[in-house]
Amino acid sequence: MILSLRDAPGGCTLRVRVHPGAKHNAITGTHDGALKISLTTPPTDGRANAALIAFLSERLHVPRAHIELLTGASSRSKTLRILGPTAAEVETALLTDLA
Repeated sequence: MILSLRDAPGGCTLRVRVHPGAKHNAITGTHDGALKISLTTPPTDGRANAALIAFLSERLHVPRAHIELLTGASSRSKTLRILGPTAAEVETALLTDLA
């Protein structure tokens, strides 16, 4: 497994590294096991966190309410809980964008 994904009760956890204020919303690679995601939203008032959840919700086809920010509310490094899909399913869905 390339990403730091772990199965958890009812779903999995995912580590991400966010680059807010970018030109495009995109998955841009991995770094130390964390998924690198660029977002156009600036990092003010939690807007980048909301944009991250919306971005992942769309990519994984899960409701936004099924993605929860566990750590890193004011940091670029974050850990999220994703309810529903397994770690393997999330990895497959996200890494197909990098291929």
